[in-house]
Amino acid sequence: MKQAPAILRSVAAGMAEERTDNDQRSVVDDGIAVQFSANTMSAVEYLRSRNVGRAVIERVLLEPARRRSRQ
Repeated sequence: MKQAPAILRSVAAGMAEERTDNDQRSVVDDGIAVQFSANTMSAVEYLRSRNVGRAVIERVLLEPARRRSRQ
């Protein structure tokens, strides 16, 4: 079986990364909503249970000014 050309493999990899980023963005947005509706510890637990990294959790929950803008 022939292997797909490198450009197609690159595009497919980029699409998979974008999907993961979008999925994580949704989880992080949900975690921020949990923080507003409940408390920070509940948001931390929510994000940890969804495998969000510690640095991301700290940045989005403890330093709102450092959150990435949504465009």
